[in-house]
Amino acid sequence: MADFCTYLVGGAVRDGLLGHFHTAHRLPDGSVHADRDWVVVGASPQVLHAQGFIPVGRDFPVFLHPHTREEYALARTERKTARGYHGFDFYAEADVTIEQDLARRDLTINAMAIPAEALDSDGCFDPLHGDLIDPYGGQRDLQAKVLRHVTEAFHEDPVRILRMARFAARWPDFTIAPETQALMQQMVAHGEVDHLVPERVWQELSRGLMEQRPSRMLEVLRGCGALAVLLPSVDKLWGVPQRAEHHPEVDTGLHLQLVLDMAARLQAPLTVRLACLCHDLGKGNTPADVLPRHIGHEARSVKLLRELCDHWRVPRDCRELAEVVAREHGHIHQSAHLSAPATLRLLERCDAIRRPARFAEVLLACECDARGRLGHANDAYPPATRLQRALDAALAVETAPIAAEVQARSTDPRKTGLLIAQAIEAARTTAVAQALNTLAHTAAR
Repeated sequence: MADFCTYLVGGAVRDGLLGHFHTAHRLPDGSVHADRDWVVVGASPQVLHAQGFIPVGRDFPVFLHPHTREEYALARTERKTARGYHGFDFYAEADVTIEQDLARRDLTINAMAIPAEALDSDGCFDPLHGDLIDPYGGQRDLQAKVLRHVTEAFHEDPVRILRMARFAARWPDFTIAPETQALMQQMVAHGEVDHLVPERVWQELSRGLMEQRPSRMLEVLRGCGALAVLLPSVDKLWGVPQRAEHHPEVDTGLHLQLVLDMAARLQAPLTVRLACLCHDLGKGNTPADVLPRHIGHEARSVKLLRELCDHWRVPRDCRELAEVVAREHGHIHQSAHLSAPATLRLLERCDAIRRPARFAEVLLACECDARGRLGHANDAYPPATRLQRALDAALAVETAPIAAEVQARSTDPRKTGLLIAQAIEAARTTAVAQALNTLAHTAAR
C-alpha cells in the first residue's frame, strides 16, 4: 500500500512493553476491533483517501482503515493559539516525522512507536528486537515507574492534567516526576484549567473513577491545585472533621478516598462511583460551630451534586443515582430497626419498587460508604441484606388482583384509585413485615 510509513503508537506500545498487547478481534457484525492508534508518516489526505481510508477527523486528518476500522492519523505537529483544549493549530503535511509527532504527546510512556512491519500477525512485537522508536525515554520511565511529561508543550493542553491524574489512578505505584508536578502547578496558577470544556472533563473524570485506585486521581488533582478549580465542593472535604466514633479516619476527605477505593475493590459501575464521590459533599460547608457533627448535610449534598452535575454535564443515570444515595444513605445505614411501614416508605423514597436494579446500586454505594472507613474495610453490611429482602417481598405482591377486588367493591369511582393504592400499600406492608420477621428469626438461631 505504500509510499508512506505506518506506526503503532501510544497506549498500545506502552501496554505491549508491559506485556499487555492490544490484539485485534472480530466482532459479531464482522468488523474488526482493537484499541490501537496508528500514525501515518509521508502521506497526504488525498493519498489515504485513494487507498480507501475513510476520513472522520474534524479538527485534523484522522481516517478509518477500510477493513479494520481502526483509526489512522497523519503525523502532525501542534501550535498553541489560544487558551483551553481547542486553542491549537495543526500542521499535518507529508514532511512531519514520527519523532515530531511523538513530541506533541503528553507523557514519555505514551510517546513511543513501533513500525507496522515489526508487528506479527496478532499485532504483538518483541521489545528486545530493537524496533522501538523512543526519542524521549519512555521505556526507561516505564521501567522506573515514573510519569513524566515529554516536552514543555505539555502545558499547552490542560486536559493533560486530568490524564496524568487518571494514569496515576491506574498505576498507583507510579510516581510523578518533580518537574512535571511543578509544571502542572504552574498551569493551574496561570488559569489554563479554567478553560476546560465540560465534555472532556467528564470524560477524563469518569475514566479516572473507573481506574484501580480512584483516590489517587483526587490526590494528584489536589496536589497541583486543579481539584479546587474543577470540583471545589469535593476539594473542601479535606480538613473537615467527623465524629471519631463513627469515622475513625476523622477527616472527610480521607473518608471519601477510602469510599472510592472500596468502590473499585467491589468493582462498582460508574454510576455507583459517582454516587460515592458526591455522597457527602454537604459536609464541606457544615458550619464550624457544629463540627464534628454534620446535621442536615444530606440536603446540602444533593444541592451541591446537582450543581456539579449541571456544570460538567454528567449523564442522567449517574446523576439520579447520586441524588438518591446522597439523600438516603444515612437512613439506609440506620434501617436495621425500622418498622415494616417505615421500611416500605424508605423503599418508595428510593423508587426501589419501580427501579429495583437501580436500588441494588444504591445499596452497593451505601456499602462502599460503610466499609470505606478506617478499620471497617472487611465488615459485612447487613442493611443491604435486610432491605433487599424487604424489596423482594414487596415486589412479590400481585397488585392486579388487589386492584380488581377493590374496583369490584367500590361504590364511589372518584375514590377507587386512592382505595386501590391504599390496599396495595397495606399488602406490601404485610409482606415486608413477614419477610423481616423471618429474617430476624433466622439471624437469631
